[in-house]
Amino acid sequence: MNPTLEVIENRHSVRVYDPQPLTQAERDTILHAAFRAPTASAMQLYSILEVDDQALKDRVAETCHQPFIAKAPYLLIFLADFQRWMDVYIYSGVEEHSHELNIPFRTPQAGELMLACSDALVAAQNAVIAAESLGIGSCYVGDILEQYEVHQQIFSLPRYVLPVTLLTFGRPASPQTQRKPSPRLDRRYIVHRNQYKRIAPDEVDLMFQLFTGESDSSWQRKTAAENLAQENYLQKYNTEYMVEMNRSVNEMLKNWS
Repeated sequence: MNPTLEVIENRHSVRVYDPQPLTQAERDTILHAAFRAPTASAMQLYSILEVDDQALKDRVAETCHQPFIAKAPYLLIFLADFQRWMDVYIYSGVEEHSHELNIPFRTPQAGELMLACSDALVAAQNAVIAAESLGIGSCYVGDILEQYEVHQQIFSLPRYVLPVTLLTFGRPASPQTQRKPSPRLDRRYIVHRNQYKRIAPDEVDLMFQLFTGESDSSWQRKTAAENLAQENYLQKYNTEYMVEMNRSVNEMLKNWS
């Protein structure tokens, strides 16, 4: 296995960090890797927000319900961003030129948002792999999708800029270095050939067995669920934070459109 594949294979989330700050060279390397990510039409439909103000880090740790954020040495928020291009279009007379050509001047729609989210996430993963290659751990925080109105206000986000993901970075504290990568579903449930195939009822137990190394009946559950799917639903899907996330994202979509 070559070094790049080893980095990908061994990467795991790190939430406890050595307090030593990243050097400027390390931060620059992580950012440069993000910039080199593939991007739709070379437009780079994202922005990256470096958050080093401790008061802001504390506030985001609160809104995301993740105390470790406040102690992370380096914090980046990846934003879907079409505002930059809209501003450039306006400054460059695109609206007037469109009228002269008798074509509509269009504002960003759902398609542009999907492309911008894709650009932001691809850039984020490049940053993660670059950091990992330097011995710097990271953790994705999806909770940045919650509390949109608060994040919009504290970060001065204009209409066509939305938070997509938050990343914390730092050198792993000693216990974190012993963590093993999380398991993944067997490829038979992920990779489809030519046509999508839905999972069959009699495949569910095997899917969980291959995922956890145990049968569904022997899995240690944290809830009153009767099987792993019910536990996942109660712990991950039907939760207060997902209710808030959906409310928040719906507000983002309303504002964008």
